[in-house]
Amino acid sequence: MIKVAICGVSGRMGQEVLKAVLRADDIELCSAIDVQNVGQDVGSMLGSEPVGVTISADLAEALALSGAQVMVDFTRPQSVADNVKTALRAGVRPVVGTTGMSAEDLQEISELADKLRLGCVIAPNFAIGALLMIKFAQEAVKYFPNVEIIEKHHDQKLDAPSGTAIKTAEAILQRRGDFQQGLAAEEEKIECSRGGRMPGGIRIHSVRLPGFVAHQEVIFGDVGQTLTIRHDSISRESFMPGVLTAIRAVMRLEGVVYGLENLIFE
Repeated sequence: MIKVAICGVSGRMGQEVLKAVLRADDIELCSAIDVQNVGQDVGSMLGSEPVGVTISADLAEALALSGAQVMVDFTRPQSVADNVKTALRAGVRPVVGTTGMSAEDLQEISELADKLRLGCVIAPNFAIGALLMIKFAQEAVKYFPNVEIIEKHHDQKLDAPSGTAIKTAEAILQRRGDFQQGLAAEEEKIECSRGGRMPGGIRIHSVRLPGFVAHQEVIFGDVGQTLTIRHDSISRESFMPGVLTAIRAVMRLEGVVYGLENLIFE
């Protein structure tokens, strides 16, 4: 059995991870961490029978007392880097779905994981369909170099653009390189109305509205035609098979793996 601690367990993603872990035959919930609902049994929080694990606010203490082997983090951009470093220093392998970490934080975490010879999975998106979207976009850009990305999320998401949109743009740029698209002399009458511009020339547009979960379109254009590759997560359950895959895989890894596709695609 893999002993798992969930950091951010009271959040919407944290609760989905909790339900998935409780259903898994080979994974045991040993600790739950959040600044909300402290002292409450996680089963009661879900409106079901108590499971014997109460929520703690102190991550380092919870990891030390629970014997956790893996920490799943779905928290906030402001706290995720410190959470991951705390887990690694405790000998616990992180599986991270929180986006918004800086390049400097990622570098420091990678160096720490290498030094401690501990696995760490950081994934902007755990939905298999989203990973296929990125993979297909990399193939399409060989033939359609003009491309823009529109991503849509719920209005409680703290970072923009999404980690998935950034990773999609990075994957496209690896295949395409820099490319001048659009009208060089265009004028934005309202600032940022053309979206954010990635290094390399790809525009990303972010929408934040209630009713959305996680959605993205990669739109390619050429003379007389367009091609749209689209993925929709209509429920947070869509991320759970990927999260469970990462929990199982991180036990045999050393160092940071960035992107779930590196674990599931050959």
